[in-house]
Amino acid sequence: MLENEKIDQEGILDPIKLKEKIGYGLGDLGFNFYWANISAFLLIFYTDVFGISAAAAGTMMLVTKIVDAFTDPIMGAIADRTKTRFGKFRPYLLWGGLPMAAAGVITYTTPDLAEGGKVIWAYGTYTLMMMMYTVLSVPYSALSGVITGRSQDRTELISFRFIAAFTGTTLVNFFTLDLVEFLGNGNETLGWQLTMGVYGILAAMLFAIVFYTTKERISPPAQQRTNAFSDLKDLTKNRPWLVLFSIALIIMITITMRAGASIYYIKYYVNRPDLIKYFLTAYGLALAAGAAITPLLTRFIDKKNLLILLMTMTGILSILFYFIPSDAIWLMFTVHILIGLALGPKSPLAFSMYADTADYTEWKTGRRATAMTFSAAIFSQKLGGALASFAIGAVLATMGYVANEAQSDASQTGIILTISVMPGIVALLAAFVMRYYTLDNAMLKKVQSDLKERKIAEKQ
Repeated sequence: MLENEKIDQEGILDPIKLKEKIGYGLGDLGFNFYWANISAFLLIFYTDVFGISAAAAGTMMLVTKIVDAFTDPIMGAIADRTKTRFGKFRPYLLWGGLPMAAAGVITYTTPDLAEGGKVIWAYGTYTLMMMMYTVLSVPYSALSGVITGRSQDRTELISFRFIAAFTGTTLVNFFTLDLVEFLGNGNETLGWQLTMGVYGILAAMLFAIVFYTTKERISPPAQQRTNAFSDLKDLTKNRPWLVLFSIALIIMITITMRAGASIYYIKYYVNRPDLIKYFLTAYGLALAAGAAITPLLTRFIDKKNLLILLMTMTGILSILFYFIPSDAIWLMFTVHILIGLALGPKSPLAFSMYADTADYTEWKTGRRATAMTFSAAIFSQKLGGALASFAIGAVLATMGYVANEAQSDASQTGIILTISVMPGIVALLAAFVMRYYTLDNAMLKKVQSDLKERKIAEKQ
């Protein structure tokens, strides 16, 4: 067994250092130079800059997820079977940053083509960017499942991740449009290319920091011999994972729908485009604050019950958002921030629970496939984001949206629905589905204790 694949039997359940938590967390700051752009700006970039119809852009973002349906689990299987002197997952973060940066620049490039050519270009470049995103994000997410075996430490580790992620979201939301204007110097298309180039280089540097500051401590059982099919089969028998898969998809619809509709809402319903970056930034800061308090909340409330409570709050507040008048700016911002606070803990909770379900699979079957566990979960999030973008595009097209023009009453109604009632109903659905999650604290302690005893027995 390679040196870095050996298990520190005495260290799996020991607390991890602050340096490693911060180092790991910075990776998702890098990922959100891409993901936050996709969530907040890509759809409006396609409709208002590149000149693709809302329906075509939304459909494209959904159809490309079919590719992800294959690439995410495939990448999970590859990562689980990677063996290098640096570990299974960390090397991808060192090698993949610059190719990812190039893919980002190409995606935000606008060649002078006819409508059909533009759509084909968008399909090809967006698919390329998401494939590169998969190559990095699957190993990165799986890494959290092998750094430590302590459930509370996983929650704290992943909270650092999503504090950084939502900080990245905030930075992207606040600075992107100004950067596009500054770097483009009047040329909006050039501005987008250069902005993505800057973001890509920064992200590559952050991915390298993850590589140098983290350590893989947990590996599969020494006698494990599996294939990708058996890994997927194990997941289908893991009820807690199946529930989380559904929850991730549903909640990402809520998050992405609100983020994607925000610019349309402020620009065309509130008629205050000067408030766009402040509206997005307030939401990002609220998400970061929610992620920051997650470890504190989980000390007093079971993860399952906390998610149910938070998604119920999100659903109610989102539906109430529909009734806020367009000139009630302070009330609008207040409710928007409260929704962000309620959604903030979702990601650290869900991803720490994914790591727990990887333990559950190993406990139940004697086999461990950490990257496969996370890769299929990441696919559910991507699909949720794509469904949200498709829904926004479909609603806007149905209601008669026309880019860069005053909107009709029907179009404005569609915009309001996509940021309020629609994500609100989806959030309430998530709260209902979460009731079926069965891996509670007592069961988890038993699983992790049994696994530690097995590892010690293997070593003897």
